Amino acid sequence: MLVVTGSVTARPETFEALLEAALEHVRRSRLEPGCLSHSVHIDCEDPMRLFFYEEWEDRAALDVHFAVPESLAYMKVARELAASGTRVRILPVAERKHDG
Repeated sequence: MLVVTGSVTARPETFEALLEAALEHVRRSRLEPGCLSHSVHIDCEDPMRLFFYEEWEDRAALDVHFAVPESLAYMKVARELAASGTRVRILPVAERKHDG
């Protein structure tokens, strides 16, 4: 499994449009094969910053997600509405069953 985190900071005049685009992106992404979880949150310390948390079955599913035309379109909109660049981290997760 992979965990993906990302964030984007809006300008005050673009926040609502960025949030709307982010919610649309999240809802659509949840329907993609291999998507285990996809969410967006408003940072309580910086209300202009949106934080994304995603879980994907594997790298192949994530690569398909990144190549979907709607994902590319969302990234373009996010860059246009952002006050600063976006940041994405991809982290492999080793799952271990714990008996206890």
